Amino acid sequence: MADSWRSSLEIHDLATGRNRVVLRSPDLIEAPNWHPDGWLMVNGGGRLWRVPLDAPRLEPIDTGACDRCNNDHGFLPDGRIVLTHHTGAGAAIFALREGSPPVPLVTARPSWWHGATAAGGGGMRIAYAAARDDRRVVGLCEMDLATGAERRLTDFTAACDGPDYAPCGRVIWFNSAASGHAQIWRIGPEGRAEQAFADDNVNWFPHPSPCGGHVLYLAYPPGTEGHPRDLEVGLWLMRPDGGNRRQVVALFGGQGSINVPCWAPDGGTFAFMRYAPIA
Repeated sequence: MADSWRSSLEIHDLATGRNRVVLRSPDLIEAPNWHPDGWLMVNGGGRLWRVPLDAPRLEPIDTGACDRCNNDHGFLPDGRIVLTHHTGAGAAIFALREGSPPVPLVTARPSWWHGATAAGGGGMRIAYAAARDDRRVVGLCEMDLATGAERRLTDFTAACDGPDYAPCGRVIWFNSAASGHAQIWRIGPEGRAEQAFADDNVNWFPHPSPCGGHVLYLAYPPGTEGHPRDLEVGLWLMRPDGGNRRQVVALFGGQGSINVPCWAPDGGTFAFMRYAPIA
């Protein structure tokens, strides 16, 4: 294994174009989120971990009975941690305040959290990938946390994943295979889904920046099936109108690199995971 590390937690600075290594680990860690107070959260070994930026290290976060956490986690607008926990019955979504036990948010299974907002009216909402009914095609849902009402965002005829809210709270970005292979799509305020652009790459996990000027996404090589780990991939930026697409980071990664919201609150940097090939 290169330099005895498996996972490299890094930060990309848009202004300089440089990447800074925050922490390297011999273990598999995934999916950084950026807390408003200036620390990162990742998952690994079924647990969630805090990484302080002033003295980077992996500090365990107590998630109680939720001990099979995957890389679909983050923060709610009210400061709670939100996570996806796997059981024999499938994945469900929980929330917790540190020091208190997790409470269920979405118990219908399987459900995988990806985004949250309190902007745009309608109170606090979460967006997530889910499979419902007997077709088991993964589509998108939204839940109003005040009422617990689930609303389907897609028709579930083609696989969709990775929903994340624009800063306005009225546009949801996601990836879908509706046009043949995974591409970047958005749902506007009127509820209509549209594809942002078309290319040969297999594109996943779009994340709009907090400043509203960029959308970050993960690009796999043409022909890739699903969203596997351990491939030569790229992190790309584009304008919200789909223009000015360009690769900003080339890396060995994929699954775990940017599965969930990873922008710094000021929109000037984002966090990501790079991986070392396994010998």
